[in-house]
Amino acid sequence: MLMKPFSATPKTSQRQARNATLMNLLGTPGLGSLMAGRVLPGLGQLALFLVGFTLFCIWAGASTIRYYHLAFSETAPTPNTWGSWAVIGAVLCVIAWFWSLATSLSLQRAASTVRLESLESFTAGQIKLDEARIILSLTALPEWKREGDIISRTFQFKDFPAAMKFVNVVADLAEQAQHHPDIDIRWNKVTLALTTHDAGGLTQKDFALAKQFDARSLQ
Repeated sequence: MLMKPFSATPKTSQRQARNATLMNLLGTPGLGSLMAGRVLPGLGQLALFLVGFTLFCIWAGASTIRYYHLAFSETAPTPNTWGSWAVIGAVLCVIAWFWSLATSLSLQRAASTVRLESLESFTAGQIKLDEARIILSLTALPEWKREGDIISRTFQFKDFPAAMKFVNVVADLAEQAQHHPDIDIRWNKVTLALTTHDAGGLTQKDFALAKQFDARSLQ
């Protein structure tokens, strides 16, 4: 069954939640929500704020014109009938701000949940695998060789720039996973070695990262 757009709540990182909150509360209500992928609430908040702000600006403009008319004209100015609209505009802006505050708090909670899930996943990946699971995991990585508690593979590329491009990809993937391989570079050859020192051997994290390296080496 196809899911409707916006039916799934996108995951939010702590940085996204922080930036969205700052934009919502100190910038323009709704923009931060849109930045974090909360499209429907963001559009509603932004629309309320813009309508309210427009009404307030119209009142302010009418008041300014009336002031200059009093200062430079002898005739009585027409009454400023926008006073009540200015109040409505201010109320709409306040509603938009508090609505964006509620969305920002929701984003902060979501970011905390994502961080907890990441920590749980990281902890699960730190468990040392037994011999049977190591052998089974290696069957899915035929190019990788095992030497004790380390798995390694040498990747060969057409030239040095291609090898360095791959090394940069490896660095990005390793940083995202917070799991860093040993890297040996010999012109067009890059050797990667993986083990989990904290667990005292090979873990699922090593094999998962090795699969990512294999996939990216073909791109």
